[in-house]
Amino acid sequence: MKDLSGYLIVGGVAAVVTAIMTPIVALLARRFGFMATPDERRNHPEATPDIGGVAFYIALVAAVSVAWQMDRFDPLFKNNSELAGVLVAGLVVFVLGLVDDIHEVSAPMKVTGVVVAAVALIWFGVTMIYFRAPFVDVFVLSSDWIPLFTVLWLLGMTQAINLIDGLDGLAAGIVAIAAAAFFVYSRNLGVNGFLTEPNIGPLVAIITVGICVGFLPFNFNPAKIFMGDSGALLLGLLVAVSTSVVGGRANPDTTNISGQTYFFLAPLFIPILVLGVPILDVVFAIIRRTRSGVGFATADTGHLHHRLIKLGHGPRRAVVILWLWTALLSGFVLYPALSDGPTNLWPFLFVALALGGFTLFHDKIWSQNKDSKQAAG
Repeated sequence: MKDLSGYLIVGGVAAVVTAIMTPIVALLARRFGFMATPDERRNHPEATPDIGGVAFYIALVAAVSVAWQMDRFDPLFKNNSELAGVLVAGLVVFVLGLVDDIHEVSAPMKVTGVVVAAVALIWFGVTMIYFRAPFVDVFVLSSDWIPLFTVLWLLGMTQAINLIDGLDGLAAGIVAIAAAAFFVYSRNLGVNGFLTEPNIGPLVAIITVGICVGFLPFNFNPAKIFMGDSGALLLGLLVAVSTSVVGGRANPDTTNISGQTYFFLAPLFIPILVLGVPILDVVFAIIRRTRSGVGFATADTGHLHHRLIKLGHGPRRAVVILWLWTALLSGFVLYPALSDGPTNLWPFLFVALALGGFTLFHDKIWSQNKDSKQAAG
């Protein structure tokens, strides 16, 4: 499982199949009328296909099938049903999202569907083993607690990706960066013997990267197709799987080997920090909607990407800014994990301050410079 080329081949298959299938899916969506129409929350001037998740699931099946045919991945398939569980649970959330894209589904029904997918994951053994309580201890989860943790983690990840999917290319780009970072981290754990093998986490992560990379050319502004709930829920499931089977199975003896508290916390904190943008968006949404007294499923324009646009950033720049924040967080958590010597995190602080200044004050500075030039002219 240490062969990088095998992972890249499977990720490449996911990217190519997604890139081939996406325009075909868009054509079919237009023919059958599966379109997202413009409204107060969508800035697109015309109806746009919104069932990109169809291409995602086809690519997932194709990539897993290719991995199944490769001898180097035999440990993941021999006497191991986890990848079959990923396909089954992925099908559940994909169909759930597709029905919602075509005929709106109620919030309770969505939650029920995600819980059914979680049950499928549990049935096939795609679960955490350990849970790390920060600065306390590592707990081995009993059979009574495993279902609860699996359901909550899957609900959190699917909701986070679904909420951030509000601008062209935003969700696909963030998930691509986050999944790439987690692939590097999880593969590093495996290479150094800190991960219980066989572990499907790195493979699921690289497939997720491939799907997003193959979709982005068609989804970046101006988007020719949206991923829809079918795509967002499927990406959320893939992220949930890769992070849970790595973060929940990393060897607890890692702390004794490294002698650093960081490694004790890393399996828990890395997926949270790498996905900091969508998770922060979920937290703000919960607070905002609770204070307003509306249901959590009620759509609004208070998400991070909406706030960036209100600050004066265009849709493209807002997307790139959130990509950069995701990349910065990814680098911040990966650097200590991959560095053999002393770590210096000051450069990340300086970059964060610069990016924060650009995020908050770019429009004001640009307007002042523009007014000064006009006055001088």
